[in-house]
Amino acid sequence: MELVRGLVVISIIVIFLLQNSSNVQGRYHHHKTKNKSSKKPGSPVSPSPDPQHPSVPSSPVNTPPIPSDPSTSDRIFDVKSYGAVGDGSADDTNAFVAAWKAACEVESGVVLAPSGYVFMITSTIFSGPCKPGLVFQVDGLLMPPDGPDSWPEKDSRKQWLVFYRLDDMTLTGKGTIEGNGEKWWDLPCKPHRSSNGKASKGPCDSPALIRFFMSSNLVISNLRIQNSPQFHMKFDGCQGVLIQQLYISSPKLSPNTDGIHIENTKTVGIYNSLISNGDDCISIGTGSSNVDIEAVTCGPSHGISIGSLGVHNSQACVSNITVRNAIIRDSDNGVRIKTWQGGTGSVSGISFQDIQMENVRNCMIIDQYYCMSKGCRNQTSAVYVTDISYRNIKGTYDVRTPPIHFACSDTVPCTKITLSEVELLPEEGELVDDPFCWNAYGTEETVTIPPLNCLRDGEPESEGEVASYGC
Repeated sequence: MELVRGLVVISIIVIFLLQNSSNVQGRYHHHKTKNKSSKKPGSPVSPSPDPQHPSVPSSPVNTPPIPSDPSTSDRIFDVKSYGAVGDGSADDTNAFVAAWKAACEVESGVVLAPSGYVFMITSTIFSGPCKPGLVFQVDGLLMPPDGPDSWPEKDSRKQWLVFYRLDDMTLTGKGTIEGNGEKWWDLPCKPHRSSNGKASKGPCDSPALIRFFMSSNLVISNLRIQNSPQFHMKFDGCQGVLIQQLYISSPKLSPNTDGIHIENTKTVGIYNSLISNGDDCISIGTGSSNVDIEAVTCGPSHGISIGSLGVHNSQACVSNITVRNAIIRDSDNGVRIKTWQGGTGSVSGISFQDIQMENVRNCMIIDQYYCMSKGCRNQTSAVYVTDISYRNIKGTYDVRTPPIHFACSDTVPCTKITLSEVELLPEEGELVDDPFCWNAYGTEETVTIPPLNCLRDGEPESEGEVASYGC
């Protein structure tokens, strides 16, 4: 009888455990489904590096969210498994190329440069097409050879990492991409270290650190990118780019180290990033449109620039650019449009809004006489600048230059400039009350500080002829 009772008790316990196991499994699957559905592709939500900007705006492009670790190890291609040493001196290029080729053939493949290692690779083109969802994940430190003397002669000196002909690809990670740029900056053809500010003649090719070329639906996030020999990141001929939560840095006097350069690229979002460098924080070249920049902190730098455009009498077309909720500090320029004389085309539909200036020279500048030397001659043709708005631009400026400078072409005036709630005060010293305008037409919706008495009302008489310069 006791044996029977014991068997009954054991049966009850087993049934109870089975029921609870089923319930736990059911709750687990329900939790996974809920999490998966709550994250919409193209609308990643993550903390901001700047406490003044607590959230990431939605992506303007239809790109996938940054992927989590794949559920199966056969999607992860660790470069260590392909022979990478990761000691900072061995050449790990072949291992990265082999891992890339393997990951390229697998949907949602991950090329992994793991943490705890320093990988050195030479100039490399990672090309597609590849299966969708490819991830290049840098959790360790990745760097090029140390300076021009260590650069292989057979390698291009114009670029280091190139991502070419890719669709639906992510560059991310918890690590650092180190450019080893210092020896490049010290070349005698660079003017920043010479006492007289003049550069010596001679070749001066310095590589851009990262270049995306002819690619689409890209996500670049979370990385620290620093000390590039030249531009830190370039996008050329791309469509659909989401950049968020990057930390880009190089010294204030490092020459030509633009943070992010965009050219012939459309539909771009740059969000929640910190950039300090020796040139433009963000530069936007010809052929670019539908660019949204928000919650970016720049400085020290040369500010956020559209241009330079129209060099060598070329046509330049830039449209629909928005910069908002940004901070620019300790910079040579704030928000700038710069064009060469002799160009054609147009810059239109530009919005600068909710921008805080902190000790900035040339807070708001349109320069249609941009020139890299004193030998530029006057020309009648110019890029047409129109429909430019400045709203809620506030903060402090460096009194060495006026905070507002609109120098438009003699023959092709700037039109439809709008200013509202512009309040700029000197960082120190007395108020500079002589903003500069030349051949600039527009409207002040509110009183500007300092007073802007040089902006012309209405439209120029030759508006129809001017419009013919557009794209």
